[in-house]
Amino acid sequence: MKVLLKALIYTVWAGAAVIVSQLAIGYLMVFIVGAETFRQPLPTAIYSALSYIFAIVLLVIIPKLLNDRQAHHKSTSKEKHKTTDDKTYLEKLGIKGWLTWADIGLAPLGMIAYLLLSAALMALFSAFPWFNAEEVQDVGFSTYVSGLDRMIAFFVIVVVAPIAEEVIFRGFLYGKLKDTLTNNYSKVFTIIISNLLVSLIFGIVHLQWNVGVNVFAMSVILCGLREFTGTIYSGIILHMLKNGIAFYLLYVLGVR
Repeated sequence: MKVLLKALIYTVWAGAAVIVSQLAIGYLMVFIVGAETFRQPLPTAIYSALSYIFAIVLLVIIPKLLNDRQAHHKSTSKEKHKTTDDKTYLEKLGIKGWLTWADIGLAPLGMIAYLLLSAALMALFSAFPWFNAEEVQDVGFSTYVSGLDRMIAFFVIVVVAPIAEEVIFRGFLYGKLKDTLTNNYSKVFTIIISNLLVSLIFGIVHLQWNVGVNVFAMSVILCGLREFTGTIYSGIILHMLKNGIAFYLLYVLGVR
C-alpha cells in the first residue's frame, strides 16, 4: 500500500509541476508584456517553450543533480560513476540508441489504435450531460493567420510540445512509476497501473473534459509504445502526427 501511495505522489508531483510551470511562466509574462501582447504568436511560443523547460528542470534535471551530488559522496570513482549513472538515467527516460524503422512503423499503427480508443471513450462520456465533446481547445495561438506566425505556432504545437510532453510523461513519470512498483508487484500489474496513472494525470493537466478524455486515450497507447519499444521515440512521432493533424484542421482548414 505504501508503494502505491508513493507512486500516486510521484504522479501528482509530475502533474503539479507541469501546471505550476504553466502558471508561473504565464503570469510572469503577462506581468512583463501585458495580457494583449501575451496572446500574440511569438510571446505565446516563448511561454510554451519556457513552461516546458521549467517543468523538465523541476522534474528531471534538479532531481538528477541532487542524486548525482549524493552519489558522488558514496562513489570512489567520480568519472566512472558519472558515465554509468548518466547512461542509466537517460535509459530510464526512454532515451537510448537511435530512432529505428520499427519506431517509425509503429507510430501510425499506434495512431489508429488511439483513434479507435478515443472514439469509444468519447461515445461513452457523451452519455453524460456535462460532457461537451465539441468544445474547442484553446492552445493560445488565437491571433495568427498565416506566414511567420503560422510557422511559429507549427513549431511549438507539432515539434516542441510532443517532445517535451513525451520526456515528462512517458519518459520521466512512466519510468519512475515502473521503478517504484516493479519490486513489489507483478510485471503486468506494474505496467497497467503505471499506464493508467500516467494517462490519468496527462488528461487532467489539459484542464478540459473532452481534451482530457482524448489525450487519456492517446497516452494509453503512448505508454504501450514506450513499454514495447523501450524508448519514447515512437511515441514522439505518434504525438507529432496527432498534433500535426489537429494543427492542419484548426489553423489551415479552419475547422473548429
